Amino acid sequence: MANRTTAQTELQRNWFTISSLVSKDFKLKYRRSILGVAWSVLNPLLMMCVLAAVFTNVLKFGDVANFPMYLILGNVLFALMSDSTGSAMTSILESAPLIKKIKISKMIFPIEKVLFQLVNFAISLIAVVIVMVFFKIAPTINLLALPLLLIYMLLFCSGLGMLLSALAVFFRDVCHFWGVIITAWTYATPLFYPVSLLPNWMQAAEAFNPMYHYVCYFRDIAMYNTMPGLRENLVCLGIAVITFIVGFLVFRKTEKKFILYV
Repeated sequence: MANRTTAQTELQRNWFTISSLVSKDFKLKYRRSILGVAWSVLNPLLMMCVLAAVFTNVLKFGDVANFPMYLILGNVLFALMSDSTGSAMTSILESAPLIKKIKISKMIFPIEKVLFQLVNFAISLIAVVIVMVFFKIAPTINLLALPLLLIYMLLFCSGLGMLLSALAVFFRDVCHFWGVIITAWTYATPLFYPVSLLPNWMQAAEAFNPMYHYVCYFRDIAMYNTMPGLRENLVCLGIAVITFIVGFLVFRKTEKKFILYV
């Protein structure tokens, strides 16, 4: 009973720390900004407008039905992954002064960065709603699957964030290398072009791209009025769980040495 009470107290303390850090990051992100939180809505809208203009008029991708919606759905979901993993990767290094001073669960820091970006993603959904209203895309009951998708993304990004944050402590080059990977990953994922443009071997290779599955899932429930089947849900869940377990185990195995390298 005492162990259970101690575990609950520890969980409450960690949750309070995470919520406090999320609140702090939120305030810092929009500090001295006139538009403030509105940028979380404006950024995806402006990016959608630029990409839609370029790819519709220059590269002639306008044959994709509801192309602006296609763009914004892919971009906001991919941004959730890239922003959360990028900030989680440096979370231990940035929190070095705190880690050296007090005893605290180090896993809090990468998890907090993912949750903070999840809050930003929730706000950016306002931009998605605006696009749906503008192009008269009616929401369907399939959108009830969105929380399930976010659970997949939370597990996937948390696992990847923990893995990267642990590696970055020992190998600073990871921080530079990850930027290259994200750039390549962006172009390898059909965010602003239809997957049908790819040759057959590249279309087959997309099966091994986690973000391709998650982006397609988002588009299916938001604009194609399609509920992903059991197989696709198992694939998305499997990717998320495996990534989380790998990240968790690597983080746990190395966290005791963090203090020597930060």
